[in-house]
Amino acid sequence: MITAAQLRAARALLDMDQRALAEASGLSVPTIQRMEASAGVIRGQVESLMKLIGALEKSGVELINEGMASAGGGRGVRLKAH
Repeated sequence: MITAAQLRAARALLDMDQRALAEASGLSVPTIQRMEASAGVIRGQVESLMKLIGALEKSGVELINEGMASAGGGRGVRLKAH
């Protein structure tokens, strides 16, 4: 699961605009825009969500979900260690 806030934060960490993320994930720019405009957890087709998450992870972002190890607790994103 990924929230709209995590998606926006991940793009900011990667210095990636919506068009670049759309190209990397194989999704359309309007789909990325709808996902980012969502309230809370992004809802959508499982295939689209998997493409999105896969593209972010391949680009170097690690999603932090509820209950995962994080110093401050809660959801977030971070760059993967190289």
